[in-house]
Formats: sequence, structure tokens, C-alpha cells
Amino acid sequence: MDVAIITGSAGLIGAEAVRFFSAQGFTVAGIDNDMRKEFFGPEASTAWAAQNLKDKIPAYRHSEIDVRDTQAVDDLFSEYGVDTKLVIHAAAQPSHDWAARAPLVDFGVNATGTLNVLEATRKHCPEAVFIFTSTNKVYGDRPNSLPLVELETRWEIEEGHRYANGIGEDMSIDGCTHSVFGASKVAADVMVQEYGRYFGMKTACFRGGCLTGPGHSAAELHGFLAYLMKCCVSGGEYQIFGYKGKQVRDNIHSYDLIQAFHRFYQSPRVAEIYNIGGGRYSNVSMMEAIAMCEEIAGKKMNTVYRDENRIGDHIWWIGDLTHFETHYPDWKITYGIRPILEEVYQANL
Repeated sequence: MDVAIITGSAGLIGAEAVRFFSAQGFTVAGIDNDMRKEFFGPEASTAWAAQNLKDKIPAYRHSEIDVRDTQAVDDLFSEYGVDTKLVIHAAAQPSHDWAARAPLVDFGVNATGTLNVLEATRKHCPEAVFIFTSTNKVYGDRPNSLPLVELETRWEIEEGHRYANGIGEDMSIDGCTHSVFGASKVAADVMVQEYGRYFGMKTACFRGGCLTGPGHSAAELHGFLAYLMKCCVSGGEYQIFGYKGKQVRDNIHSYDLIQAFHRFYQSPRVAEIYNIGGGRYSNVSMMEAIAMCEEIAGKKMNTVYRDENRIGDHIWWIGDLTHFETHYPDWKITYGIRPILEEVYQANL
């Protein structure tokens, strides 16, 4: 019996991973205690997704464990032992703003929770492939020091710059403002690397841009494209925070991200770091995304502009996918921005 343990299994990435790896023949042990509801309110609850997985996937085994609970995490890993071939750690507190309200909870979930999952893996299934859903926020606001040019609907990097194809993994994470959330994810990211280098485990940090798709339980504090379309369909107010609404993000559909995870599982490496997102294939500014939502939904959005940007927020983020594509040349992005938004629109009807 090959087992995959997936934390945050009812979230956007976790649920996509459960469906995919179950179909590959894995018995999947999911860990999710619906903390997203605690973070962002009832509308962000993932209970519906957990129930859907339990109803539709016979090989799925759900556990409502808090990743901060060292003993509970260890007990679950002990139960499956060396049958565990893959660990995907996607559980997180994912919001800048929420982290600043409760730094101890944020660090407990993001940093201590990651350490608990790493150590349980090392003790009970050290040969398993360990995939961590990290974030581009580990770079803090350093990307804002890049030479950016203001265009009509977006900020863009100067032509000919070494990051013109996207920001690479060689960008420093030091000497900048990360936000409390970014700092807790840095701690987790570095520890995942260390367990790879120090203990020889097959670990990878996937530093994601905006992860998206119709399975997102979107809320104002997390879930850019999904929440944007949700507001467009419902008529709810959408707040734009600074940068003239021209801030740029690359966006990767959950399907494409899980395909990347699968490639790494098939041919793992030790202590790898990958910037992963839509890259130059799939990126959009806030202004451009609003216009696209309005076009798809056939209605005007209710937007409010706030001059003050979020602390540590990026003006322009497009990740360079070259490092991952060089290691796994058969992997490609399949979803652009418009197909993503069209799927999300259909999910909101």
C-alpha cells in the first residue's frame, strides 16, 4: 500500500492533490481541521470540500488534526510508517493581514506546524518525498526595488533586465520587510531545505505566486482571482490596496501546480527550491483582472480604491519558471488567466 499524507487536504491545493494522487493509486491520509474558517470566517470554510472528498474518494482517510499538535501529527505518521511514499504539506495560515493580528498563531501554524510534519516524516518515513507549498512572500518586499515602469494598465519591469522573464530563485530574502506571514513562511521554507541538506531527505520548496482555481474557498484576505470573481458575480465591494491598481501577479491553476508536484515525486531531488506560478504564461494586473471579470460576467464591478498598500506587498511579481522547467522539461503551464477566470465564474453561478 502506497500512502500519501497531505496536510491542508481540504484547501485548494490539498484537495486537488488528494484527487490526483488518489487517482494514481495512493491511499491518501488527509489532515485538515478547517482553520480557514477561523482565519477568514464561515464563507471561507473548507468543510464542504472535506465532505466532498470523503463522499467521492473511497481511498481517502480524513483526520481533523491541528498541525501544531506535535503528538497527533506523530501518531498519524506512525500509523502509516514506511508505507508513506509522499508528503505534501499545504496546511498554512496564508494571509498578510491576519498574521499581523495574531503572530503567535501564524508562526505556530506556518513554522512550528511545518517542523512537526518534517520531524514526523524523518522519524517514520525518511525516504518519502516531501513537498512544501511555500510562497513568493519569502522574498519580502525586495521585488519592489526592481526597476519598474508604469504602463497604462500595469507595472512592468524594465526591458532587458535579468529578471525580464521573471524573478529567479537567486533573489536575496535578506534585509527587507516580509510581513509577519512572510517571516513565518521563511522559517518553514529554510527548515524544509535544512531537513533536505542535513538529513538527506528528498525535500522541495515550491515558492508559489498566486495559486488559484474554482476550488478556492475565497475570502477578502486570501484568494485574489477567486475572490475578485466572487465579488463580481455577487455585487460585493472589492477593495484595491494601493499601487494604482496596477500591481501584477502571476497565477497558476491548482491543476498545473499538482502536475509539477507529480513530476518532482517521480524524479525527486534533495533540498530543491522552485519559484512556481504562472510566469510569463499566466499573469495579470489588478486593473486587467477587473476588466476581464466584468467582460466574462457581463456586469460592472463595485470597487473601492485605498491609497495605502499592504505592508510588504509586491508591486510586481512574475516568477521565472526556468529552474523547474530545466529539471522537468515535460511540464508546462496549461491554464492562462482567462480560462482560470471563466472556470471560477462558472463555479460562482
